[in-house]
Amino acid sequence: MVAIRKSNEEGHHRKFLVVVDDTPECGRAIVYAAKRAARTGGIVLLLYVIAPGNFQHWLGVEDIMRQEARDNADTILAKAAERVRAAARTEPELVVREGHQSDEIIALIEEDADIAILVLAAGTSKEGPGPLVSSIAGKSAGTFPIPTTIVPGNLDDDALDALA
Repeated sequence: MVAIRKSNEEGHHRKFLVVVDDTPECGRAIVYAAKRAARTGGIVLLLYVIAPGNFQHWLGVEDIMRQEARDNADTILAKAAERVRAAARTEPELVVREGHQSDEIIALIEEDADIAILVLAAGTSKEGPGPLVSSIAGKSAGTFPIPTTIVPGNLDDDALDALA
């Protein structure tokens, strides 16, 4: 069970959670969330989930592989954070987790009662909107703990600005 959101209480701010990955549409979710957060006095929280790897090698190799995955996550999040700053001149929070993406999203929402909205962007390819959007908007939509905003992946910055 997810705790009651506290984003409207004194001393708290509504957080817009964006799951960062290397898909082209991820940038659309980042820009929308940044503009929406800036307009409403909220905060953008950028989450990057390192997929559980087969890090069970010799200790030295395992440490190197984990560090490389963490460095990659930090690089991707730094670029995403810069995009938030450029779009809305607001400073995002950055979180890196290791595990299964859906499990880590739910865990973070349960841990941070200020997270009020999950912002995702739908892919524009023939394969569909993407696995995360399909998962959350599909079977788990009725039981997902917070509202989800799905941004069409084909919107440009001007359209996102008008909607945010």
